[in-house]
Amino acid sequence: MDRQEEANDVFDILVAERKYPRETYPKFKKIILLIFPVVLLLFSIAGLRFIRNLRLSSIDNIENAHDHDHSILGHLPYSEISKEKLVLIEPNIEVHIDMRESLLKMRQDAKNDGILLVFLSGYRSINLQREIFYSLKSKRNQVAAERARVSAPPGYSEHSTGFAIDIGDFNNPKTDFDVEFENTDAFMWLKNNAAKYHFKLSFNKNNQNVDYEPWHWRYEGSIEALKVFEASNRK
Repeated sequence: MDRQEEANDVFDILVAERKYPRETYPKFKKIILLIFPVVLLLFSIAGLRFIRNLRLSSIDNIENAHDHDHSILGHLPYSEISKEKLVLIEPNIEVHIDMRESLLKMRQDAKNDGILLVFLSGYRSINLQREIFYSLKSKRNQVAAERARVSAPPGYSEHSTGFAIDIGDFNNPKTDFDVEFENTDAFMWLKNNAAKYHFKLSFNKNNQNVDYEPWHWRYEGSIEALKVFEASNRK
């Protein structure tokens, strides 16, 4: 092989080396264009899963935050009592007719013992519970899980059944709706006597999802009441 032929061979190699990336670049570009949508789809799926996992802290998605027992953030679902079963026991306080007699007798017996029980809140409609629950967001700037510790979401409050009653101590109004109520004579009397009248503390200190509420009691002295709270008593 003479020098001219060697030069031509070298020239051919150099040309081939220069042409190779130019010829394969379109192929590489096509591969990128094919892979990119797949990668984008995977990121989208991951994002949706991330959002779903954060639903408990989102007020807009609280209705979808069901646990296996249909509870939401520690609260079980309760139907709203019909108006026909409500009775007024004092201004602005309505309760289920089944508990009226026991509730009033409990208050009278406590009074006979020198204890003045005050009824703070009885039946609440689901609409009223909705206003209370959602108003906490603007007042306290709390996410749903935080607010649910102190107030049940709408449709998940025992008050809507008519069988729940919030009680205070007449001589200690500053303890109304406050954990300090447990230090009052009224609470000590209830702790020792409420069961005789078929009342039970709903949210005790052992509850991991809902804050301790020494003022909140529910009635379990009728067949209907027992059916309403059957699921709660199984937990």
